[in-house]
Order: sequence, then C-alpha cells, then structure tokens
Amino acid sequence: MAIRIVVTGARGLIGWHAHARLHAANCAASFKGAPTPFEIVPLGHAEFDDDATLEAAITGAEAVLHFAGVNRAPDDEVEAANPAIARRLVAACRAVEAAPHIVYANSTHASSDTPYGRSKRIAGDILSAYAPRYTDLILPHIFGEGARPRYNNVTATLIDDILAGRPLQVNPDGKVSLCHAGSAAQAAIDAVVTGRAETVALEGRPLSVPDLCETLTGFHASMQANVYPDLSDPFDVALFNSYRAATYPDGWPRPLKLNTDARGTLFEAVKGGGGGQTFLSTTEPGVTRGDHFHLSKVERFLVVQGDAVIRIRKVLSEEVWEYRVCGETPAPVDMPTLHTHSIKNVGTGPLLTLFWTHDLFDPVNPDTYADKVLR
Repeated sequence: MAIRIVVTGARGLIGWHAHARLHAANCAASFKGAPTPFEIVPLGHAEFDDDATLEAAITGAEAVLHFAGVNRAPDDEVEAANPAIARRLVAACRAVEAAPHIVYANSTHASSDTPYGRSKRIAGDILSAYAPRYTDLILPHIFGEGARPRYNNVTATLIDDILAGRPLQVNPDGKVSLCHAGSAAQAAIDAVVTGRAETVALEGRPLSVPDLCETLTGFHASMQANVYPDLSDPFDVALFNSYRAATYPDGWPRPLKLNTDARGTLFEAVKGGGGGQTFLSTTEPGVTRGDHFHLSKVERFLVVQGDAVIRIRKVLSEEVWEYRVCGETPAPVDMPTLHTHSIKNVGTGPLLTLFWTHDLFDPVNPDTYADKVLR
C-alpha cells in the first residue's frame, strides 16, 4: 500500500525537490508496472492556511515532510512565524486524530540566539512534543535548481547576477556550507521510508563565498565557450545543474560556429565534461523520443539532420517550452535536471540526433523517469 506523505512548503525550494523525487519514484514504479509507493499530498502556502484543506490532507497521513517556514522577513515576524506554523500543523493533527511521522527541516542556526535561530528551535520543540515519530533534519546552506535569487541562498543570487552581467557583490570574508536541495529532500524521504526518528544532521561542502563565486563564473565562462567544466565531482555536478537551470528558457538553443569550405562543414558538438557518453539516433517523421526527466544527469541534444521540436516542462508544472531546431543550422539544447523533455521529428525525412551525457549509462541506476511532457 502506498505511503501517504504530506509535503508542506511544496512550492518552496526543498519542498519542490521532495515532491519531484517522490513523483520520480512513482514514475519509475509505473513504468515497470508496479504499484506506486507514495500517495503525495503537496501543500503550498494557501492550502496550508485553509483549515479544511489542511485537515483533509493530514487525515490518514503516515508522514509529514515539514518544509513550510519563514526565513526572510523582519526579525519579529520571523521569530513568531515558524512556531505559529508548527502549532497550526499540530492543531490540524489533533483535530483529525492523526499521528504522522513528522520530518522537520530544521537549521544549523537553531542553536544560535537570533530571531531566526530561536524560531526554528521553538518550532522543533512544538513538533517533537506532539509527534510519536519525529526526525529533526538539521540543514546547512541549501542550493539547487529552482532557487530564488535574493531569497533562498547566495548561490542563486550569484548565478542570477552572473547571467545578467551585473557587478558581483561578494563578501570577501563570507563562508558557506552548501548542501544540494535534492540531497536534503532525499534525506527527509529516507527518514520516512526507514522509520528513522532521530536527529539527522546533513554535512555541507564548506566554501568561501569568493571561491563559490569563482566556481560559478568559471562555469559561465566555460559554457559561453561551449566547453563543459570538469564534472567528475558529484557536488560540482549539482552546482553546475543549478547554474544550468537558471539559463532556461531564454538561453537555448545555442548556435554553433560552423567551419565551412568546399569539402563541407565542420563543427564542435561537445567539449569537456571529463568524459561521458555520446550516441546517435534516427527518428522517423512524426515520432517522439524522450518524455522523461533526470535528477542529476547532464544531457545535450543536437540535431544534425532533419527538423525537430524539443519540448521541456519543469516537473510538476504545466508550462511547456518549445525549441525548433534544424540540422542545417546545428544548435544544441541542453536538458535541465528535474525537467521532463522530448524531441519530435517534425520534418518529412529521417531525423538524426546526437545525444551526449556526462556519465555512462547505468542500467541498475538509470536516473531516467518516464513522464509525458504534453499531459
């Protein structure tokens, strides 16, 4: 039987990543013809604030991934908001006599004597006093695809300024400990699946803000030159995917430099990345390939013959981006992580497409989740 999981703050950074990963697990099961493991109940701000909706969501829930919270507001509002949100969740549980496993997205700042630190600590005390099973998930600085500049983290702000060409405001003494939102979301899900009811402190990658800025500007310079950075470190892959996600939808496709003479035309399809896998496919007219998404895989589509439309949709959203591409003017489109994508032959003859991924295909862990772009 599917585990009924409520995700609060489902439209926030970690909440969306958690919802997407639960959805990915369901997609993988459906593709195999197996029962889906999760019944997902996402709650955004409006749903959480509605008594009837919140109580209906909690009814029968076996777990709550509690990501809803306030971290950007005047000090007095921050200090009051997080305990109030926790009390509201507990009141809803009592009203419907629910006793779910609560996984609380806490913060390393909870031990500090600041308005935010006190609010997170008090909220945790409220939740732990009620929940029969309680996981205190202590998180460092979180970054990832979908982060909001000037709200979620310095990483998103730096990426936004780099892409916009704005002067970078870098604190020379600033330090961060970075953890990808996907890792935080997966830790919360794993706590429910395994029944882990204890304090779970996630380790971040310590970096100075100047070093972080140098890495991100390096990504940008490499991609402007059509060269992938070294992607041998999973942390760098996560950081690079966060940078790439911010380049959509307007940064693609990217025309290539064509070197043409009497013999024909030469162009560079993929450079760098530290290895990976390249393959070609033909697609008959009217046929669509893809309709899946990845959690971490870096992937490039490049049409070298024929006409195609590439479609991309952010997982769990409705807006679809479309890119018309043609083999006569090769222009790659990279597939952002956590975005389902497809390519359709819209020409009259065979379509020839080059695909590149940063790592070798692993049939045991394919990182591929079937999900129709056009639903």
